[in-house]
Amino acid sequence: MKMRAKVVAVERLRGRLAQEVEVVQTEEASLAEYRAEMELLLQEKMAHVEELRQIHADINAMESIIKSAEDLRNKSLEHARRLYDEYHPLKQEVSRLAVQQLGHDLNLPNLTAEDDPVPPE
Repeated sequence: MKMRAKVVAVERLRGRLAQEVEVVQTEEASLAEYRAEMELLLQEKMAHVEELRQIHADINAMESIIKSAEDLRNKSLEHARRLYDEYHPLKQEVSRLAVQQLGHDLNLPNLTAEDDPVPPE
C-alpha cells in the first residue's frame, strides 16, 4: 500500500507540475505580448516627442518671423511719419507760392483719412 500511495502522490505532483508549467508558458506568452506592446508605446512616444520638437521649432521660427515683420512695420511707420512731416509744410509752401505767383491756389489735395497712411497723431 505504501507503494500505491507513493505512485498516487507522484501522479498528483506530476499533474500540478504540468499545470504550473502551463501557467509559466501562458505567462511567458503574455509577457512577450506586453513587451511588444511596450515597445510600440515607446516608439509612439518617441514619434510624439519628435512632433513636439518640430512644433517648438516651428513656434520659434514663427516668433522670429513675427519679430522681423514687426520691426519692418515699425521702420516703415517711422519713415511714413517723417514723410508726413515733410509733406504738409511743403504742400503749404507750394500753395502759398502758387497764390503769390499765379494768383490762385493750386488746390492740392489734402490727405484724407482713407489716403492717410499715418494719422497726424
